[in-house]
This record gives sequence, structure tokens and C-alpha cells, in this order.
Amino acid sequence: MARIFVRPTVVLKIFSVLQLSAVSAYFLIIAIPQVTGTEPLAPEGTEKHWVSTLFDNFTAAADALQWSDIRVVSNWRIQQHAQSKEYRILDSDDRVIVEATLDDCNAYFSALMKAGDIAPAEKEAVIVLHGLGEGRSAMKPLVTFLEENMTASILTFGYASPQAPLASHAHSLGRVLAGLPPTTAISFVGHSMGNLVVRRWLQDAQPKMVRRINRMVMLGPPNQGSDLARLAANNHLLRNLASGAARELVLHWDSISRELQTPPFQYGIIAGGKGDDVGYSLLLEGDDDAIVRVSETQLQGSDGFLVIPVRHARMMENTDVQKETLRFLLQGRFAKKSFHSSLSEK
Repeated sequence: MARIFVRPTVVLKIFSVLQLSAVSAYFLIIAIPQVTGTEPLAPEGTEKHWVSTLFDNFTAAADALQWSDIRVVSNWRIQQHAQSKEYRILDSDDRVIVEATLDDCNAYFSALMKAGDIAPAEKEAVIVLHGLGEGRSAMKPLVTFLEENMTASILTFGYASPQAPLASHAHSLGRVLAGLPPTTAISFVGHSMGNLVVRRWLQDAQPKMVRRINRMVMLGPPNQGSDLARLAANNHLLRNLASGAARELVLHWDSISRELQTPPFQYGIIAGGKGDDVGYSLLLEGDDDAIVRVSETQLQGSDGFLVIPVRHARMMENTDVQKETLRFLLQGRFAKKSFHSSLSEK
């Protein structure tokens, strides 16, 4: 039997950080000018210096990009490492509780549930999925809003987007869904590539499980691929740096798009854009959210389509996005038919 132990933090080896995708490297590039700044260090005993906080956040983000959830109950989770196939348990505060074999993790998880340390699932659950190169923490503003306004369990699903292909992430999602009680009704909220994970899961999903899905809200989904990814494909350096699901989006969209199913349940789409022919990015033609073009988010058969003036990365904190997501989850329709481009970002 594998050794089980408790530890408060996760220490990443330098070489594992260097193996991160180009997306993670982007965060590192952002951090460099800040770390080399001239701001003096705070005296001992005062609030943690912002450089230390920045490093801690980067370390946590790097760690999140290497693990995928395979079981989630009350936001306690069993995770599998994308490369080493190691397993661990995180509590609801994302502290590592156990590292062991899968069998031992399952046994320990079940014991925690039996002891009442992990609350049972509600009759309704909303699974929230982040996008490419992000972690579950990116969805926190939206998750907090939904928790405050719904009685359902709001569960985040994390996946190692740059470390494995889309089919692997879909398989992990399927394991999480299979771990929920058979009486639990399920809805999805996906940001960006998180929507493609759900659509790829539908390819292999059992009809009995699909019938348990109630509704889905797609935020900035690249349902028709990504011109930005196609631009990256023309750059030799970016093309070689792309890995996992990012590489598929950049190089193999024609192939993976054939494996993406249109949801057979109610779903609504919220796109970011200015409501004009320019959008937020000069690199993209037409209206866009700086990452995904409005036309790329569209998918035939949707039960609602809305364009809100917000950039791709800020959708989760936008109050209009939050309210419209809640409205669709509860009623299957958006409150508004359109937002004027004069509205400022919130």
C-alpha cells in the first residue's frame, strides 16, 4: 500500500515549471518586470510583500496546470497528474491532504465522506469549467456569485489544459460526472475551451448520463475554431511551443471539430464584443473579445445568444455576464436580447 501523508503546501521542481505551456510562460513574462522593480521590501511582521504574493500565485497557477480532477464532491477533489499519473486529494481550500495510489485516494475520500468531513452533493449541481491555460481560480468571481444566488452545488472542474489532449480532459470530466449521485441534476457553465471539453465529452457520453444534463451557458466559446489560433499556427515558434489541447486548437482544428457534439439540452451563448465591426483586437476581423471573434462563438441550435461588451479574460467578473448566466441556468433564457456597445465594462 502506498504511503499516505498530510502536507500543507506543494513544492514544484524547477524543471516541471519549465515544461509548462506557452500560456504559462506568458504569465512568467508578465511577472519579470514586476519582480525587477525598485519597490522596497516590507519590514518583517507586515503584510506579505507583493512580489512574494505574485510568486505564490504563479506557483499555484503552474501547479494547477498539471493536474486534472477525476472526482469532485463539495469541492473536495481527487486529482490525477497529467504526466506522472500520480494521484492526490485536495480539500475545499485547495490544500493537499493525501498523495497515494488511486485506490488509496478513493478509500480515503470515501472515509472522509462517511465521517461527514465532506458534505454530500445537492440534488442539483452546476459544473464550472475554466479555459485554456487557466486554473479553477480564474472562475472564482462567477462561482462566488452563483453560490450566493443558487441552492445548487457549484462545483469547479479543473483540467491540465496544456498537458493533455481534449479527449483526455473530456474523459476526466466524465469520471467526475460519474462520481456524482445518480439523482443529481447537472448543468454546465464553461469559459472558452471549457465549452469544447463538454462538447467533446458528449461524443462518448452514455445517453443515460446526457439525460441528466439540464442546461449550459457558454462564455466566449471558440465553437467555430479560432482565427487567433490559426495566426499562431503560422508562427514557427508558437507552433512548436503549443502543447496538449492548445496544440490541437492551433494545428488540428479540422480533426477535433468533427468530435465536438452540439448539446442536445438547453444552452445559451454569451460572447464578448463591442457590438461593432472592430472589436477589442486589431489582429482579428470583425467584432471580438480580444481572443475569440463573435462569429466564432456561434453554434446552431442555441436557445439564446448575447453579446456583452467585455474582454475574454474579464467575463467571469463582469456583472452583466454573471446575472445573465444565473438567469439562463434558472429559466433557460437570457433577461436581455442585446447590450448596447456604449455600456462600459463592469
